Amino acid sequence: MTTLASVAPAAGPPARFRDLLASEWIKMRSLRSTLWTTALTALFVIGSSAVATLADKAARSGPADFLPYDAYPPAGYWTLILVAGSTGALTVASEYSSGLIRTTTVAVPARGSVVLAKAAVTAALWTVVGTVISIGSFLVSQAILSGRHAGVPLAHPGVFRALVASALLAPVCALIGLGLGVLLRHSAVTMVAGAFTLLMLPPMFSESDRWSAYINHAMVAAAWKRLVQNWEPGPGSSGYTATVPGSWIVYALWPLVAVALAVLIVRRRDV
Repeated sequence: MTTLASVAPAAGPPARFRDLLASEWIKMRSLRSTLWTTALTALFVIGSSAVATLADKAARSGPADFLPYDAYPPAGYWTLILVAGSTGALTVASEYSSGLIRTTTVAVPARGSVVLAKAAVTAALWTVVGTVISIGSFLVSQAILSGRHAGVPLAHPGVFRALVASALLAPVCALIGLGLGVLLRHSAVTMVAGAFTLLMLPPMFSESDRWSAYINHAMVAAAWKRLVQNWEPGPGSSGYTATVPGSWIVYALWPLVAVALAVLIVRRRDV
């Protein structure tokens, strides 16, 4: 009798990081919700800029300083924060909920690389979306104001910083959501935690007391408001105002810490 020896399948070469990037991009663009979510968010935020500018247009009688909350109204950009953070969270949490993460980790045991690939694709997508929204918001608002000769060029003081800060707001919040998704692993809980962290927590702390102001200034939403603001506090103003360099640091630290914690967690925790 001939005995057939079982032979284990030969292991293939380890996945390269660019292969992981391609895989994550295929996952993201294959979802119809990605296109619809980004398109509707862009339309809503740019539309809110048009509405805010039209409301202010009647008060404009000629050239004036750049009023950032015409082009970048908080109401529209709070929505961008919520959508970007929730989408970033679902990038990971949905795989945990469906069990797809097990297939992913079997195919690619280097879990940290998987998270970094997800973070890179998420950041790239929302940087493009945020840039389109930021530029679109500015162009729409200035087109409306140009009827009263109140529009300002891109080189006007305060415009470029507000444009860049508003463009980067989307990827910053998306990466924070991704980090929360790895930590909590449950879609609904992660989305609630993201909304609380990004939108509900900052208003709880005012700038009247030093300790409260420091906590407020460490929040992404507060940093965005300071970076968009193109005026300095007056000499008689009360409270503690955030600085522009400090706000840029907040922008950088939140996504870096979120992604670093996500990589550390997936390396130490079972799926």
